[in-house]
Amino acid sequence: MPDRWYLFEDAKHIASPALIVYLDRVRENLRRMIAVAGGVERLRPHVKTHKMAEVVRLQMQAGISKFKCATIAEAEMLAQTGAPDVMLAYPVVGPNVGRLAGLAKAYPSTRFSALADDLSAIHTLSASFASAEKPLEVLLDIDNGMHRSGVAPGPAAIEQYRLLDDLPGLTPGGLHVYDGHVREADLAARASHAEADFAPVKQLRQSLENAGLPVPRVVAGGTPTFPVHARQTDRECSPGTCVFWDVGYESKFPDLEFLHAALLLGRVVSKPTPDRLCLDLGYKSVSPDNPQPRVTLLDLPDAQPVVHSEEHLTVESSRAGEFAVGDVMYGVPYHICPTVALHREAVVIEQDRVAARWPVTARNRSITL
Repeated sequence: MPDRWYLFEDAKHIASPALIVYLDRVRENLRRMIAVAGGVERLRPHVKTHKMAEVVRLQMQAGISKFKCATIAEAEMLAQTGAPDVMLAYPVVGPNVGRLAGLAKAYPSTRFSALADDLSAIHTLSASFASAEKPLEVLLDIDNGMHRSGVAPGPAAIEQYRLLDDLPGLTPGGLHVYDGHVREADLAARASHAEADFAPVKQLRQSLENAGLPVPRVVAGGTPTFPVHARQTDRECSPGTCVFWDVGYESKFPDLEFLHAALLLGRVVSKPTPDRLCLDLGYKSVSPDNPQPRVTLLDLPDAQPVVHSEEHLTVESSRAGEFAVGDVMYGVPYHICPTVALHREAVVIEQDRVAARWPVTARNRSITL
């Protein structure tokens, strides 16, 4: 009999589709994150996976004090939760510049920092924060191979970083490097790739420090390169997905031993043919940003998806006859981060019972600002 750890009392009363979070497994994943990092000092976890204040509180209870986020709403959620150090790891442009300035004013006990990779954007940030009570720390976003955002680690980067030191309202906060292009399944190959691409970043840091410019931190990587950067002492690590885990990273990175802590609860709503089941796990409840299978059904792992639409997931299996309309089924998303954002709340399970319901606060693009 396989381990059906995901079952809990009163599941029949949970309306589906629903996001289910297992509290003990979240705590264990946090423990494992801290163990990989060698302590909390160099951890700056990304909140984009969970977007929940209650998870932030769990992280702070574990001693984590630095956080990374991608939206103004996530930054405000962190500040509302009392997070002391919040880095907005996304280019701040347009009205978001004023929103960030508003956050800094509304939550003076939180130290905010931001990213930049453009001269004009740096000038705009300076103009917005020139009259602020304290300067905004800005990290230079470095492109070391992904080519999504950032400036190459060369003369242009030095010019921009010097501007952070010269302009009013700003202070240089260091370097930010996201190497999402490093995705080898083998850890040794992934480490070799990551360190080779990180070498120019080391050289840039040395050049900046030789020029008398402070580089207080380097924030590097995501979950795939977390164990690589954790081996070094010259950088902060910012994993995100491993707090909940998913099928995508589990299948690609077998060295990362985290637990599935967030599932989807769905139900069989129809049996259109003897070998087919239709579930209420459409792509309004599970992210469609990857090829099928987008969710792995724990009680029917061989199920093959044949139709996926807004509210329906139709799967085919020789075992379809074992299930009835109304039966509860549990699934692990392939990509948990955007899946969480599709749900207003999470049903929290502790000791096989419903213990709480947590709002997914930062799924919204704004909270108050």
